[in-house]
Amino acid sequence: MLLNLRRWMLAAGLGVASLGLTGPAAAQETTFVFATSEVGVSSYNPIPATLTNAAFSMIYDTLVVQDSDLSYHPSLAESWEEAPDGMAWTFHLKPGVTFHNGRPFNAATVVKWIDLFRGSENSYMIDAVASVEAVDDLTVRFVMKNPDPNLLFNLSSSFMGIPDPEAVAELGEDFGITEAIGTGPFKLESFTQGQETVLVRNDDYTWGSPLSANKGPAHIARITFREIAEDSTAYLELKSGGVDALMSIPTDYLGEIKAEPELAVAEMPGQEVFYMAINVAKDPFTDLKVRQAAALAINQKEILDNVFGGYGKEAHNFLISALPESKLPADADISYDPAKAAALLDEAGWVLGADGVRAKDGQRLSVALWTQSDSIFRRLTEVVQAELKAVGIEAKITTFDSSTIKDEFKSGNQQLAVRSYFWPNADIVDWFFSAERLGYPNTSMFNDPKAEELRVKAMTGSATQEERIANFTAYHEYVTRQFPYAPIYQPVQNMAYNIDRIEMPAEIHATQITGVVMVDVKVKE
Repeated sequence: MLLNLRRWMLAAGLGVASLGLTGPAAAQETTFVFATSEVGVSSYNPIPATLTNAAFSMIYDTLVVQDSDLSYHPSLAESWEEAPDGMAWTFHLKPGVTFHNGRPFNAATVVKWIDLFRGSENSYMIDAVASVEAVDDLTVRFVMKNPDPNLLFNLSSSFMGIPDPEAVAELGEDFGITEAIGTGPFKLESFTQGQETVLVRNDDYTWGSPLSANKGPAHIARITFREIAEDSTAYLELKSGGVDALMSIPTDYLGEIKAEPELAVAEMPGQEVFYMAINVAKDPFTDLKVRQAAALAINQKEILDNVFGGYGKEAHNFLISALPESKLPADADISYDPAKAAALLDEAGWVLGADGVRAKDGQRLSVALWTQSDSIFRRLTEVVQAELKAVGIEAKITTFDSSTIKDEFKSGNQQLAVRSYFWPNADIVDWFFSAERLGYPNTSMFNDPKAEELRVKAMTGSATQEERIANFTAYHEYVTRQFPYAPIYQPVQNMAYNIDRIEMPAEIHATQITGVVMVDVKVKE
């Protein structure tokens, strides 16, 4: 798997997009604010990307797309069939599709594109694909090494937006920086890393997904994404009119936004989970009892009610509740239990001191708790700190800028860390707990032989979707019982926008704000 969380949008920076019009309203400008998990994508080349944002899905189309209910629908592929034994997939491509530079999109393109993934960090997404064959100009067959029930999900990911393979070869390391050539509804005009991305409408776009009401060019002529690192700044811009829409709004501001007559809030299914990573390779968390105690100290309901204003859901394991693999046995789910946490620490030899902090063999139970500088992470981490102190664990907060914390994780020096991810697939468990990715994204440094057996079976040993669900459920359950993390909170996706300026689709047919949605968005004159 991958999360805009790595993945789709893994947790906390803000990108702003300003949308310009043509015609009578051309002088007007509208601004969108998108919440992403990490600020500062380094390139708009999806092949090596470890982080994507909303702009990727506007520059690049995928073969298939997901609706908000996680079902799959046509995009560049009009239809597809899977062989009964799962050893081949045949995709029938849309005719008349061209890249931004005028080159045709066809079966030969798909063959070259898949080859680009070989050896990249994202190659696992097509590891099950032995070869790709162009049957004819508009038909392509994927021959499999083994069945992969997750193939459609991978093909719908923003990491598998399809670039022009020839442009990738021609531009080399500059692809995705100076130019990004896809077939999507918007073209890259300019990109300044860490500051601004400017997109302009693709006027030749006539192959929109069935999930979009508009099959032609977008209504919006120009989008400028600016990065805003602070939630409160983004909210103030929305409130003052400098920003017309805010994606993934912090729950702190939901009540205020709903009280403003010119603002509206649209909700989408939640695909994010906040959790506390526990480094199993660092004392005192090499002890399972201490890890379990730390996890049981987290009061999910208190956090839901007091930090997030009751919006969203408590999280009791690692996966979003919409996934069937999240349905674990009741005794595997992790829930607040301070009495049991205290008992476990007693059993582990950590004695409660007069100052409320435990100690063992003259050493205080004092640990580092890492977090990001974004306001919601700071607030949440302070609550987690207090809840850990309530069971005798002294947690000292260390704050890193959200754009640099990834490099800090690679050191492996973290003990606890408040994190989040955004990803609607069970393979997120592989991404964050695989022994192949220690340090980052496996910030828990989790390396367990039994878990690795279950991981490999879940990732490669399933012939059908039913088998995959069973295998990932078993893997997820085992990891959860080892307590390399503590679940905290599952948000609802909220988008706030100015109803005097923005006309959103009546229904959002996507898992987040993507090109499928943006071709239907209108700006009122």
